[in-house]
Amino acid sequence: MKKWVYFFGAGKAEGDGTWWDLLGGKGAGLAEMTKIGLPVPAGFTISTEACDYYYKNGKKYPPELKKQVADNVAKLERVTKKKPSNVKNPELKFYLRSCIRSPWTEKSSRFSTKPLVTLLMT
Repeated sequence: MKKWVYFFGAGKAEGDGTWWDLLGGKGAGLAEMTKIGLPVPAGFTISTEACDYYYKNGKKYPPELKKQVADNVAKLERVTKKKPSNVKNPELKFYLRSCIRSPWTEKSSRFSTKPLVTLLMT
């Protein structure tokens, strides 16, 4: 199964600062800061590959994405020992949907797409 979601937290990260094309600048930076021990809130990044898939497949999400996001929210709850009450907040749900559905207009010189969402648990 293709991996679309990358977790960081509790001193561990899937990825690092060199993974710009996969995690985007923010996702790669958060992964690197987590790995070197800086106090970064736990979270996860949906990859730039998921964004590419979305646009190349008629604005449809990869079939595995929903489960991977749910699994990472559960992992976030275990690591932080908190329920992400803010994820149940209708305004944040709308924001997350907007992030995922909105086309990315700004292009970076380092990579052609941006990660869909980087979610932090504070």
